[in-house]
Amino acid sequence: MKLQIGIDGKKYEVEIEVVEDDATPRMPNYGPYPIVPATVQSAPVPSAPSASAVAEENVDEEKVCRSPVAGVVIKVSVEPGQAIQANDLMMVLEAMKMETNVTAPGPGKVKSVKVATGDPVKVNQIVVEFE
Repeated sequence: MKLQIGIDGKKYEVEIEVVEDDATPRMPNYGPYPIVPATVQSAPVPSAPSASAVAEENVDEEKVCRSPVAGVVIKVSVEPGQAIQANDLMMVLEAMKMETNVTAPGPGKVKSVKVATGDPVKVNQIVVEFE
Protein backbone atom coordinates (compact mmCIF):
# COMPACT_ATOMS: atom_id res chain seq x y z
CA MET A 1 0.00 0.00 0.00
CA LYS A 2 1.33 3.44 -0.89
CA LEU A 3 0.71 6.58 1.13
CA GLN A 4 1.55 10.19 0.48
CA ILE A 5 2.54 12.31 3.52
CA GLY A 6 3.66 15.90 3.94
CA ILE A 7 6.41 17.06 6.31
CA ASP A 8 7.45 20.71 6.48
CA GLY A 9 5.78 21.42 3.17
CA LYS A 10 7.53 18.58 1.32
CA LYS A 11 5.51 15.64 0.00
CA TYR A 12 6.82 12.11 0.36
CA GLU A 13 5.48 8.89 -1.08
CA VAL A 14 5.94 5.90 1.20
CA GLU A 15 5.12 2.26 0.76
CA ILE A 16 3.85 0.26 3.72
CA GLU A 17 3.10 -3.39 4.21
CA VAL A 18 0.19 -4.61 6.34
CA VAL A 19 1.62 -7.28 8.64
CA GLU A 20 -1.52 -8.12 10.65
CA ASP A 21 -5.16 -8.01 9.72
CA ASP A 22 -6.92 -5.73 12.25
CA ALA A 23 -10.34 -6.98 11.18
CA THR A 24 -10.21 -10.00 13.50
CA PRO A 25 -10.31 -9.10 17.20
CA ARG A 26 -7.84 -10.94 19.40
CA MET A 27 -7.92 -11.70 23.09
CA PRO A 28 -4.96 -10.21 24.93
CA ASN A 29 -2.43 -12.73 26.18
CA TYR A 30 -1.68 -12.32 29.88
CA GLY A 31 0.53 -15.38 30.17
CA PRO A 32 -0.27 -18.58 32.01
CA TYR A 33 -2.61 -16.85 34.48
CA PRO A 34 -6.30 -17.82 34.48
CA ILE A 35 -8.88 -15.18 33.62
CA VAL A 36 -10.84 -14.24 36.75
CA PRO A 37 -14.11 -12.35 36.37
CA ALA A 38 -14.18 -8.93 38.03
CA THR A 39 -16.31 -8.43 41.11
CA VAL A 40 -18.00 -5.21 42.15
CA GLN A 41 -18.65 -4.31 45.75
CA SER A 42 -21.10 -1.62 46.67
CA ALA A 43 -19.94 1.28 48.81
CA PRO A 44 -21.53 1.83 52.22
CA VAL A 45 -24.39 4.31 52.30
CA PRO A 46 -23.25 7.62 53.80
CA SER A 47 -24.83 8.58 57.10
CA ALA A 48 -26.92 11.70 57.60
CA PRO A 49 -24.97 14.97 57.39
CA SER A 50 -23.57 16.23 60.67
CA ALA A 51 -24.88 19.36 62.36
CA SER A 52 -21.77 21.31 61.28
CA ALA A 53 -22.31 20.32 57.62
CA VAL A 54 -25.96 21.44 57.80
CA ALA A 55 -24.93 24.69 59.49
CA GLU A 56 -22.33 25.27 56.77
CA GLU A 57 -25.04 25.02 54.08
CA ASN A 58 -26.97 27.95 55.60
CA VAL A 59 -24.07 30.40 55.27
CA ASP A 60 -24.21 33.84 53.67
CA GLU A 61 -21.87 33.29 50.70
CA GLU A 62 -21.02 37.02 50.65
CA LYS A 63 -19.40 36.61 54.07
CA VAL A 64 -17.20 33.56 53.40
CA CYS A 65 -14.32 32.49 51.19
CA ARG A 66 -14.18 28.85 50.13
CA SER A 67 -11.24 26.75 48.98
CA PRO A 68 -11.16 26.46 45.18
CA VAL A 69 -9.15 23.19 45.31
CA ALA A 70 -8.45 20.23 47.57
CA GLY A 71 -4.94 20.52 48.95
CA VAL A 72 -2.81 21.73 51.83
CA VAL A 73 -2.50 25.25 53.23
CA ILE A 74 1.11 26.37 52.82
CA LYS A 75 0.74 30.04 53.80
CA VAL A 76 -1.90 32.16 55.57
CA SER A 77 -1.54 35.92 55.00
CA VAL A 78 -4.54 37.27 56.94
CA GLU A 79 -5.67 37.26 60.56
CA PRO A 80 -8.92 38.06 62.35
CA GLY A 81 -9.69 41.78 62.49
CA GLN A 82 -7.54 42.59 59.45
CA ALA A 83 -9.04 44.92 56.83
CA ILE A 84 -8.68 43.63 53.28
CA GLN A 85 -9.28 44.92 49.78
CA ALA A 86 -10.44 43.06 46.67
CA ASN A 87 -7.77 40.70 45.31
CA ASP A 88 -5.58 40.87 48.46
CA LEU A 89 -3.71 37.58 48.97
CA MET A 90 -5.33 35.70 51.87
CA MET A 91 -3.59 32.32 51.61
CA VAL A 92 -1.71 29.93 49.35
CA LEU A 93 -2.84 26.34 48.84
CA GLU A 94 -0.82 23.51 47.34
CA ALA A 95 -2.52 20.82 45.29
CA MET A 96 -0.58 18.27 43.24
CA LYS A 97 2.63 20.35 43.53
CA MET A 98 0.85 23.42 42.13
CA GLU A 99 0.32 26.54 44.22
CA THR A 100 -3.04 28.31 44.15
CA ASN A 101 -3.42 31.85 45.50
CA VAL A 102 -6.67 32.49 47.35
CA THR A 103 -7.52 36.17 47.10
CA ALA A 104 -10.18 38.34 48.71
CA PRO A 105 -13.40 38.55 46.66
CA GLY A 106 -13.96 42.15 47.76
CA PRO A 107 -13.22 44.69 50.46
CA GLY A 108 -14.06 43.80 54.05
CA LYS A 109 -12.78 42.75 57.43
CA VAL A 110 -11.65 39.23 58.36
CA LYS A 111 -13.87 37.74 61.07
CA SER A 112 -12.07 34.40 61.39
CA VAL A 113 -9.58 32.18 59.61
CA LYS A 114 -10.79 28.57 59.68
CA VAL A 115 -7.47 26.93 58.66
CA ALA A 116 -3.78 27.14 59.54
CA THR A 117 -0.55 26.38 57.71
CA GLY A 118 -0.25 22.65 57.11
CA ASP A 119 -3.99 21.95 57.34
CA PRO A 120 -5.60 19.86 54.59
CA VAL A 121 -8.60 21.47 52.86
CA LYS A 122 -11.39 20.12 50.67
CA VAL A 123 -12.97 21.75 47.64
CA ASN A 124 -15.56 24.38 48.74
CA GLN A 125 -14.46 24.21 52.39
CA ILE A 126 -14.87 27.54 54.16
CA VAL A 127 -11.38 28.90 54.85
CA VAL A 128 -12.11 32.54 55.82
CA GLU A 129 -15.17 34.32 57.24
CA PHE A 130 -15.79 38.05 56.84
CA GLU A 131 -17.70 40.48 59.08
